[in-house]
Amino acid sequence: MTMMTRLLTLLTLAISLVFGAQPGLAQSGGSFAPVVTVNGFGITDYEINQRMRFMQLLNAAGTTRQEAEEALIQDRLRVSSSHQVGMKLTEADLQKGMAEFAGRANLDTEKFVAELQKNGVDPATFKEFVRAGMLWREQVRARFAAKVNINEAAVDRAMMPESLTGKGVKVLISEAIIPAPPGNERNAMGQARQLSAAKGEGAFAALARKYSATESRARGGRLDWMPITNLPPQLRSAILALKPGTATGPITLKGAVAVFMLRAIGDGGAPSGPQTLSYMTFNLGATGSDQAAKLSAKIAADARRCNELYTIAKGMPATALVSHENVAQAQVPTDIGLSLAQLDVGETRVLSRGGSDTLVMLCDRQSVPGKDETAPTRDQVRAQLENNALAAYADGFLADLEADAVIVRK
Repeated sequence: MTMMTRLLTLLTLAISLVFGAQPGLAQSGGSFAPVVTVNGFGITDYEINQRMRFMQLLNAAGTTRQEAEEALIQDRLRVSSSHQVGMKLTEADLQKGMAEFAGRANLDTEKFVAELQKNGVDPATFKEFVRAGMLWREQVRARFAAKVNINEAAVDRAMMPESLTGKGVKVLISEAIIPAPPGNERNAMGQARQLSAAKGEGAFAALARKYSATESRARGGRLDWMPITNLPPQLRSAILALKPGTATGPITLKGAVAVFMLRAIGDGGAPSGPQTLSYMTFNLGATGSDQAAKLSAKIAADARRCNELYTIAKGMPATALVSHENVAQAQVPTDIGLSLAQLDVGETRVLSRGGSDTLVMLCDRQSVPGKDETAPTRDQVRAQLENNALAAYADGFLADLEADAVIVRK
């Protein structure tokens, strides 16, 4: 495994720090003058370019300028709020965190940093990224851990796929996906919390019709039966921890907040197992625009297979239509994975991502032959459920911090 390949495996580590680029690119430039201030703390053009390059090298989300800027704003809030409650990291703690991050790519810190520098990333960018994640993780645990109580029944339900290996599990769920564009995160989180607190399917459906932006809103968010293995791995444990008629906490997606209610669970009659997915994403244009509506209608009328999208995209920027082949299910972004879970080959769904309408078409779904693996222990499952719950609290807390912050773009 090359060093670059090892770096790419760190896609999931960027998330796990909070809760569990290609060679030859030019050096990131940019001014050292602040272009954004967050409660008086500056963010420079250089820092934004560096964050973009860092995330590109990890093959992770956050590679556009807008996404990098938003990520740095949130990091400023994470660090400053942690300092306000007296949390600080020693240099030894920080070096340990950096070593852990690099070690999961089978590199020591020195080699990892050298690889970053070779690809135009300042070591300070990596260091501050780790610092923000570590401080936030500790603050969230200190603030919310006492509110998280995972009982034995929840652990039992979350372990169900392991206990039913080869039998298959299917679920009947309802969804509500609420847009959360910049500046509206707090409002979206408040709506999501109402859905999370809904008592029963009827109350959830009424709120989904009111707040959700998906095609399912007209049905009160109700989806059809689906194999649990079709759902993104990130969502399975959260949904299987529910009792029928109860909902998850708010789950942050790209530019949105989602809540899911479990209506029923049963034997799907199909083997459980990991999947690889081939799919295409088509940026149709700004959400609600005439261009997006016309393209969506044309695709619905003329495209039944993925390769037919190339004809429709002719003349558009090369980045508008992207093919994703044989992607491990765990590596598919959660919002896209949720859409793919509901599709058969050749079917499409449109979702709003970062102010743009993105059409997703499923090209192929393949089961991965199983390997003899040790099932997770009850303690491991409990820890994952606790992390999921803490992540929901963290998302709400961060949305509140951002809504109250004084953010000035120059």
